[in-house]
Amino acid sequence: MPSRPHFPPPHRHDVLIGLAGLLGGVLMWVMGVHNNQSFLHTPTWLGLIALVVVSAAELLRRSRPLVGLAVGTVALAADILSGGLAVTFLMYTDLVYAAVMYSGPVAARRIPRLCGLLTGLATVVPLAIYSDPLALLVGTFVALLTLTPAWTGAVVRNHREAAEAARLETERVALLAELDRREAVASERSRMARELHDMVANHLSAIAIHSSAALSLRDPAATDEALGVIRENSVRGLAEMRRLIGLLRDPGETAEPAATSTLDALDTLLEQARTNGRPGGQDIVLCDERPDGAAPLPAPVELAAYRIVQESLTNALKHAAPGRVDVTLAHRTDGPLEVSVISPYGESSGPRAPGSGTGLIGMRERVTLLGGTLDAGPVTGPQGMVWRVRAALPLGDESVQSVT
Repeated sequence: MPSRPHFPPPHRHDVLIGLAGLLGGVLMWVMGVHNNQSFLHTPTWLGLIALVVVSAAELLRRSRPLVGLAVGTVALAADILSGGLAVTFLMYTDLVYAAVMYSGPVAARRIPRLCGLLTGLATVVPLAIYSDPLALLVGTFVALLTLTPAWTGAVVRNHREAAEAARLETERVALLAELDRREAVASERSRMARELHDMVANHLSAIAIHSSAALSLRDPAATDEALGVIRENSVRGLAEMRRLIGLLRDPGETAEPAATSTLDALDTLLEQARTNGRPGGQDIVLCDERPDGAAPLPAPVELAAYRIVQESLTNALKHAAPGRVDVTLAHRTDGPLEVSVISPYGESSGPRAPGSGTGLIGMRERVTLLGGTLDAGPVTGPQGMVWRVRAALPLGDESVQSVT
């Protein structure tokens, strides 16, 4: 069976308008208050029926505004023939207003134009037929009955649509701002995690390896040396932690600026790595192929290169087999800064520290922020399998982004 059309219940205000109009119109009809004499000997009780129909049409002013206007127009014609009630005319103007306010956009545009055309005809035709200036009152009456409420509805609807558009735009801007805030928070958390890992992981790895060596060795001299390395890395790690916590607690401009790691401090980093790598049998060698007198590198590039070498040496300390670890820096004219760290690939015979895999993630994030490339994995070299980390860091405008 075909489904019956669904009519939603009328709005409470529409019911009140219909009831108020019905009661007022019945009172005027009982008192005999009509606008004019009836036409063509039409009985006055027809106006009462028209009043009831228009009052019922008010119940459709929101749910079915065009249907309500069509029903109200037929009832208005019957009311005019019976003499006319002012309440019926007033409720009809509300139906015109509601048809513009609550109908679709096409009808809302066409109804005011149709009312304007009807007003023009009601002004010109009677004047042409009767040649009497009083005939202009017909156009005025039609304008008050149709054009005025239609224009009012169009103005109010335009204001409501503009307000709704402004509200939606405000919500969109707020949503974009919230997404930007979340992205900024996520980016900052990622940066903090990367910095914390790069600054502390090296020291903690050395502590873990040397403490394992101190527990396994029975040589007092070797144990004392391991304890010395543990103490040194503990002090440095605590200093780095204090500096980072200080930056997090006091990020204002009055805070003392922290020194940024550069390639000038690479010798100190390699010396520390050599000390930490003795229990595992790693020999760290630096090959700096950068030309003398070259222009200074952008600070973000130097920091990224320093952190990549630091993390690569930390990984070699934790995982590499005994042997030589080669650190190479190369910078050719108009080319990227190339950083390469090659370590023996295989199981370490000495104590090891567990890895989490976040080091490689941090290196890739740094290189990606600079628009460079990173390759990390086992390759076959002249001495067999090695683990190679190779990064190319461009020095163009994209490298100005901060990776700290």
